[in-house]
Amino acid sequence: MQSKTMEVPNLNHVNTNSIKQKLAPNGKDGFKNQRKDSECSMESPNLEFEYGDADSTTAELSELYSYTEEPEFNLNREYFEEDFRRHVKELKWEELKWEEQRAHVKWAELKWEEQRAHVMRLLDALEVTDREKRLKIARAILYLAQGVFGECCCDEEVLYWSRSNVFLLYEMGIFTALLELLTMEIENSQACSSAVRKPAVSLADSTELRVLLSIMYLMVEVMRQEQDEDRPEWKTTRQAFKTELGGPLYNGEPFALLLFTMVTKFCSMNAPHFPMKKVLLLLWKTVLFTLGGFEDLQHIKVCARERWGLPPLPEDPLQVVRVMRAASPPASAMELIEQQQKRGRRSRRSAFVDSLEGDSPFSKKQPLMKQDSLDTYNERDPFKNDDTRDEEEEPEDADGSLEAELDPLERDVIIQPPPMAPPLRPASERVSFPRGLPWAPKVRERDIEHFLEMSRNKFIGFTLGSDTETLVGLPRPIHESVKTLKQHKYVSMAEVQIKREEELQQCPMTLGEEDVDETPAEILYQGMLPNLSQYVIALLKLLLAAAPTSKAKTDSINILADVLPEEMPVTVLQSMKLGIDVNRHKEIIVKSISALLLLLLKHLKLNHIYQFEYICQHLVFANCIPLILKFFNQNIMSYISAKNSICVLDFPHCVVHDMPELTAESLEAGDSAEFCWRNLFSCINLLRVLNKLTKWKHSRTMMLVVFKSAPILKRALKVKVAMMQLYVLKLLKMQTKYLGRQWRKSNMKTMSAIYQKVRHRLNDDWAYGNDIDARPWDFQAEECALRESIERFNTRRYDRSQPSDFTPVDTCLQSVLGHQVALPDDFPFSYELWLQREVFSQPIQWEGLLQAH
Repeated sequence: MQSKTMEVPNLNHVNTNSIKQKLAPNGKDGFKNQRKDSECSMESPNLEFEYGDADSTTAELSELYSYTEEPEFNLNREYFEEDFRRHVKELKWEELKWEEQRAHVKWAELKWEEQRAHVMRLLDALEVTDREKRLKIARAILYLAQGVFGECCCDEEVLYWSRSNVFLLYEMGIFTALLELLTMEIENSQACSSAVRKPAVSLADSTELRVLLSIMYLMVEVMRQEQDEDRPEWKTTRQAFKTELGGPLYNGEPFALLLFTMVTKFCSMNAPHFPMKKVLLLLWKTVLFTLGGFEDLQHIKVCARERWGLPPLPEDPLQVVRVMRAASPPASAMELIEQQQKRGRRSRRSAFVDSLEGDSPFSKKQPLMKQDSLDTYNERDPFKNDDTRDEEEEPEDADGSLEAELDPLERDVIIQPPPMAPPLRPASERVSFPRGLPWAPKVRERDIEHFLEMSRNKFIGFTLGSDTETLVGLPRPIHESVKTLKQHKYVSMAEVQIKREEELQQCPMTLGEEDVDETPAEILYQGMLPNLSQYVIALLKLLLAAAPTSKAKTDSINILADVLPEEMPVTVLQSMKLGIDVNRHKEIIVKSISALLLLLLKHLKLNHIYQFEYICQHLVFANCIPLILKFFNQNIMSYISAKNSICVLDFPHCVVHDMPELTAESLEAGDSAEFCWRNLFSCINLLRVLNKLTKWKHSRTMMLVVFKSAPILKRALKVKVAMMQLYVLKLLKMQTKYLGRQWRKSNMKTMSAIYQKVRHRLNDDWAYGNDIDARPWDFQAEECALRESIERFNTRRYDRSQPSDFTPVDTCLQSVLGHQVALPDDFPFSYELWLQREVFSQPIQWEGLLQAH
């Protein structure tokens, strides 16, 4: 069991030191030795990881519940069966004349009409004022949504009845009733004030909220997934539920905004009893359901490009990444030193012979250490912790497997006499270069303009602005270069939207009002806009609290309120179980937040580029970039391979099979997989978010350089997953021009991996650092200009309160005189008097009128 598995919440009533002393057989050295063993075996083969919208259905349902909630499963079953038996006795069935037969009727044996009638009874019972009775009915409904596991004998049967019951519950209007109860619990000021005064909030303080959120999560997660064997009416119901969640469900706002409100209320310390893990899971799955997953995003993008008249995409990124192979990670410093020492021992004999021949220029030269190790020794970052330092200081066994994959020019830089030619390697060890690159190269319009501007200045002596067609006076090779650039020209949706926005700003009278499609992403952005900064800060606070590299502070938010039991563990076994549960709880929170942020960024970027830029600026201003770098500044292989799960306690396995006796060995065993899916999923999501924030933003790229992200990202290359390596290499590529010539010279294997795996921009000078866009004095102006454009966009489209200078005014004489004006009855008799008093006797200051207008 690894040291991070032993972590226990740092609260006042938990003695973490005593627990760790009991769990570690050899004290601190024991933990270090265990970590050594785990790190020495990190040379694993390619991990068979399949990236998707979410994990398997069973895994996603099991992560909803903490291991401390296990006793509540039987409680739900008892409340349901008690109410169900009472309902069965009230029915007058001719085929069930005996009381004994009625007592053994099962839910699966009822007809659809009878199940519908029972759900209707439960729905009516939810409206009672007694809180205890309402909670019992809610638990009975939760048991139905969980799949009436008491009548099932395997996991598949539980999932089948869960799906069938969830569709039935939605058709009967259960979700709307649960939404009203959830709103009541959120606005329950008495419960909030009671939780604020408590020194430590536990699982019992959020019972009602956990039950309601669990039912709603099961309904969203089960109905979100479309299966081939679904009934035709279920497909219609699924689409209706999706439209309901994405539309103005409550107070004219989408359901996701209510959950965002719960997140901000929790982070402001006004409701510390909110079960944040369930809220974040439900929020993520609601956004995933209403907006769509990654395949839906690709389909939306293709349709949008067709609508704007743009050429189709050169390839499907998801398909390209799925067939991409992982690269061998760069060798560590200790591996290279050991390899160098082996080479030195092999070259002693030849060096001795050379010394006997005389004072040759090679006799006094020592074997040179490979330059790839220089960055590992010299680069130090402010976030580096003890684990990463120990990792570099501890030697590992090097068998030369990495060396065999290097280029011949990189492998051996020992200066040897010319007669000693190295032998040829066998065919199996020779480097095989790929026949083709995985991505089609791209060129932007501004890249072509910049190339022509430089060429005209060089050969003609003047420029033609943004003209990319006139090539008069330029030599033939320039013509061929421009032709090649135009063949790979790619016009993005962002460029079209920015150009359209500039036209709307310049010609508001000519173009008129913009027709905005009421897509789910547009509706969600409109609802989030007033409090977007609060939502972003709250999510990052939770991400910081759940990050494994964060240290517990007394003033930080307590994200463990829905995992800690009322009575803290007293035995070592219970402490181990709680430690695993706490770590698993944090991992699930990181997983949900990372997936939620990535979905919001990708959907808003497709909906409108300035919506995407607005949320990106809030993330950057809230220190999202250093937060993600801090997250990756750990032993990433240990985090990927963490075993913070107890398979026998996962739902639905724990409610179907007999529970074996838990021992320390069974707790340490964990899952048999090579890696933890949710942790690898979280890492990829955070890397993608970091790419979204920094792409084409030189000021933010400089933040990566300032925070010394290069060594942190290079350590992430140890994870042999092609998709994760791709986004790490993208982040390294965008900052290579700022890292200096020595860094590029010392990291040639990383540079080669960037060339092989990352898309090429034909004019990008990333490998040499001569790009004109790298000037530091342009950074602040770029960010300020972007912010000004975002504010103009939000004001034009969403700020209807301020009067506009272009508001149409009725100045037609005919229409004004044609209006019917209600006058008093005596007005015709006093008209001349009114005319004399109000018109003729009042002097008109014409100069004042001119000055006022």
